[in-house]
Amino acid sequence: MVRGMDTPTDLITTTEARRLIEVSTVKMARLIKDGDVQTYPNPLDRREKLVSKSEVLALVPKRAEAA
Repeated sequence: MVRGMDTPTDLITTTEARRLIEVSTVKMARLIKDGDVQTYPNPLDRREKLVSKSEVLALVPKRAEAA
């Protein structure tokens, strides 16, 4: 599969993203549905969606700033 110019190179599964930012399955689905996180098809498994790791991390305030 050839990725478009606008496809990020840091794609991870939604499960990995959910664990990374410590949110529930329902919250992750809501972030995607509301357009806060864009999904991309997984070229190896069309049933699975991928998300940009940097886009997901940008949703979480830095822990150092919160302390």
